[in-house]
Amino acid sequence: MSTSLPSPQTILILGPTAGGKTSLALHIARTVPEGGECIGADSMQVYRGMDIGTAKPDADELGDTPHHLIDVVEPADTYTVDHWLRQATHCEREIRRRGHVPIFVGGTNLYLQALLGGFLEGPEPDPKIRAELEKLDRMELRSRLESVDPASADRIHPNDRRRTVRALEVHALCGQPLSAMQGQWAASPARTDIRIIGLEWAPEAINPRINARVKAMFEAGFVDEVRTLRAAGSIGPQASEALGYKQILEHLSGQRSLEETIEEVKIRTRRFAKQQRTWLRRFKHLFGGFWVDASENSTQDIASKALT
Repeated sequence: MSTSLPSPQTILILGPTAGGKTSLALHIARTVPEGGECIGADSMQVYRGMDIGTAKPDADELGDTPHHLIDVVEPADTYTVDHWLRQATHCEREIRRRGHVPIFVGGTNLYLQALLGGFLEGPEPDPKIRAELEKLDRMELRSRLESVDPASADRIHPNDRRRTVRALEVHALCGQPLSAMQGQWAASPARTDIRIIGLEWAPEAINPRINARVKAMFEAGFVDEVRTLRAAGSIGPQASEALGYKQILEHLSGQRSLEETIEEVKIRTRRFAKQQRTWLRRFKHLFGGFWVDASENSTQDIASKALT
């Protein structure tokens, strides 16, 4: 039975990792009378060849449902929120021009924050400042970041040189921490033409799903996927920091056993889901929308309740 929408309206599906976002997006795309097209909002699904560890929907799952912004760049490339927002905006406009319903789905909160109009753009890069920062080693960069912007230091991994340099560059240009500037996004005007559907999960409900997903990924050949990327020399600094990929690269370098790696990925994925839930509570408070306990409702019921 088709779910009715009053008109082709952009939909945004939010939720933690392993929370059923893809299934809901595909169900809605197939059942709305106008037909839906999905737009990926995942910072690692954009990379070709990074399939198992990013939980990309495969051809059988997608069927004849168009899906955009998946497999758009090579793993050696850098891909930023600016790249994504520009391409996503174009995709959305074209989908609506065709009379279809654009459905954003994915778990990269910075992308979704930008989409909703709450992304505070930082200053343009300064080649001179950046060149000076690039001369510093990782330890010096980290020390400076902890000194001028401890909140960003808590969020940025010590090995993430690109984001560390950017945070220090912003501080040098603006005289205030990047974290403080990003905290101002709540005051930015939000889009009001997007129908938000939020999937809520309690930790005791989502954690077993996360553990099962990680187990299935390794059984499906996750290690071989990473081994192939490494052998081809095609996994760049940004992609190599992806959850799961980083831990397997460490395993392949002899830093831990396979069993230890699997457990480490489970732990880090559960921790990531916890961080997502914190962000999602803020989204709910700021932007409203339809929010539902996904553990208590089927995909069909959620679509029916959200879109009527």
